[in-house]
Amino acid sequence: MDTANKNEPISSFDSAFPSLQDCPAAQRALDYYLKPGVSETQEHRFFDVNRNISGEEALVHACDLLRCAAATAHESANRLEGSSRDLAFSVVHMIDLVKAMLDRSLDSYPARQA
Repeated sequence: MDTANKNEPISSFDSAFPSLQDCPAAQRALDYYLKPGVSETQEHRFFDVNRNISGEEALVHACDLLRCAAATAHESANRLEGSSRDLAFSVVHMIDLVKAMLDRSLDSYPARQA
């Protein structure tokens, strides 16, 4: 006695739709979602980090960028009023927290010989 399997998909294939096997757009979409390594290698960045700099140099540069961002946010916050000012100062606070974490990570590097 045959019983219908409730987990089996209903096979009502409509032959009016063409096969997507040979469709380049479908293949790119499948590659993007199912093969993350393929899309990562083809990623083009507007800005990129020089791969020849050390971790310490990258952290120092990140600290400098955060200092500039904090100065910009602080100056903007001084020109605002109300909730916008509070939001701007919260950005300053978050930048200061990140900078403190970066400074702490730089402390783990040995002192440079000048």
